[in-house]
Amino acid sequence: MHELNFITDLVEEKLVRGNLLWLANFTEVHRDYAIGDITVPVYALGSLEERGFLLSRIFSAFVTPKYKIHFVLWTSNEFDTKSLRKIIVACKNKFGPDDWILIELVQNKPIDRPFEGAVKGIADSRVGVAASSLASKEEVTSENVLGKGLRKQLKLTEPKFEVFDMVDYLKSFVIVFSLGTLLLILLQLFFTIQAVNPITLLLMLIFSVILGFSIYKTRYHTVLSLNAKGFEVRKGKSVTQGKWAEFSDVAVYIAPSHETFLRLHSREKTVDLPLSRVGISRKDTYNTIRQFVKTK
Repeated sequence: MHELNFITDLVEEKLVRGNLLWLANFTEVHRDYAIGDITVPVYALGSLEERGFLLSRIFSAFVTPKYKIHFVLWTSNEFDTKSLRKIIVACKNKFGPDDWILIELVQNKPIDRPFEGAVKGIADSRVGVAASSLASKEEVTSENVLGKGLRKQLKLTEPKFEVFDMVDYLKSFVIVFSLGTLLLILLQLFFTIQAVNPITLLLMLIFSVILGFSIYKTRYHTVLSLNAKGFEVRKGKSVTQGKWAEFSDVAVYIAPSHETFLRLHSREKTVDLPLSRVGISRKDTYNTIRQFVKTK
């Protein structure tokens, strides 16, 4: 149950932060939303219309379809073909006939074959379904555009958190650009060639953007993966793994740089899980991980 609650919080956070923008522009997010006689943990309403720059809005107004898009997350210990039909019928009855419906089903137990076949066999092109098992890490989707898109954008069998850190990227970019420019100056001083000019500086700028990103990914970029058994923290090429069973307590830790971590305590060591660096909620993550540690 704790892991299903964690998945619910994760999906809500992704919707609020706009991480599912490639599916739709979601403008409303509801918790414990009633669809017929079913109450789902998360429901979101969106559309394909752009909300960015003026040109994007003009293009969206004249070209983009005006469909409403409904996203539904339903969690349970186990789903079957009957519950699948029930949620699809309930959604169709509640939403408009031309609306698009995205349904994400997450269950604790492994996915059985009849249920898998029912998901894959959904023929309605306006309904996309993706089902995930936390026990077996299986994923199955409807064989249509909406189902495949949902699976691509929302992977829940192994929750991962990461954000692009502009400050660390700029560090990498400045290092490369400064060293490259210094090299051009030295070439001009010692070999009497016109090494420093607008063309070489432009090329150095492009080179710094590319190499700086590569350095950022291999040294600074942080990814936090969590599941019911443990965690993995990747910072560049460095990897730290652990199991909840190894730890006895968890606390919120504020670093001197004012970054927020969850500090896991055991007799032998402490491990800090980055929160602000990967952009996840402190309160929800603390409560979930605390339950994992206490019920190990």
